[in-house]
Amino acid sequence: MHLTFKETKEEVYAAQRVSKHVSPHLHNALEIVCVTEGTLEMGVGQELYHMEKGDIGFVFSDIIHHYQVFSEKTSRADYILVPSSFAGVFKDKIQGYAPKYPVIRAGQIEPDVYNAIQAIIQMEENEPMIVQAYVQIVLARCIGKMELVEKSCVGSDDLIYRTVSYISGNFRRQFSLEDMARDLGVSKYVLSRVFSKTFHRNFNQYLNDARLSYACTRLVNTSDTILNICLDSGFESQRTFNRAFKERYRMSPSEYRKKWREHLTECLKNAIKPHQVNIGKTKDEMGKGIEVGNEKVMQEKAADILQLEEEGENLFNFWHQNVEV
Repeated sequence: MHLTFKETKEEVYAAQRVSKHVSPHLHNALEIVCVTEGTLEMGVGQELYHMEKGDIGFVFSDIIHHYQVFSEKTSRADYILVPSSFAGVFKDKIQGYAPKYPVIRAGQIEPDVYNAIQAIIQMEENEPMIVQAYVQIVLARCIGKMELVEKSCVGSDDLIYRTVSYISGNFRRQFSLEDMARDLGVSKYVLSRVFSKTFHRNFNQYLNDARLSYACTRLVNTSDTILNICLDSGFESQRTFNRAFKERYRMSPSEYRKKWREHLTECLKNAIKPHQVNIGKTKDEMGKGIEVGNEKVMQEKAADILQLEEEGENLFNFWHQNVEV
């Protein structure tokens, strides 16, 4: 898992996509998540909030958060990230406070909130003023339903930040909970509680998640051998790597690589030609750079492709290397 600080500035990201595990991260944007199918767990601070269809979650700027999907059934949600400046009269609240309970249940939400979210999802990217208006409709309807508290009360303490950053920078080498605790200047018992209470995983699970996430990126986007990927990801042996991989993804690394390449090839053949992709620096930008006739279909295809968690440039290279045009 990597600590990601996304300088969104005036960029807007809005898409409906399949929900999945997303590592702890933070950004200076306002994030709005509306579950449209299945269930989703949203982790904010040291709490994990269960979300069902129609529920809407809010993450204010500079708050560490993550997502998990426990159900084997497909889960989808609308994900919207906008600059705090889009909040208008609510900007100071977005920047200075955080919801004590960040999820509003479907039964409390007016229809025009859902209409505004759908309008944002379907909006052309050259209409920021209209997006801003819809965001303020959502906030006007919802912010009064949440109790706001100082951000320091929502678990964003220094040790959590240092824990996420440490794993992000060191997962490829060998170290123990005791080693990490010593480097951070805390007891291993205190650090163990951070993992269990904040991330709802123990140290080994969290570390393996970081390694597996990195390995998946390498499996999909390189032709490196599985042994090299395994060792570069921080695993001591391929046997350990294979066991951890199968426990997490219910398939072997080679099967995962084959499945995703077949899936990506099919998506690209059916939906995207190289000249239609405006290659961006990040996967978020990639989703906004696709120009096709059927926008709804393409949003679904883009959402599938975004699951690869890799930069658009690598996807573009993969197209040229593996797909006949």
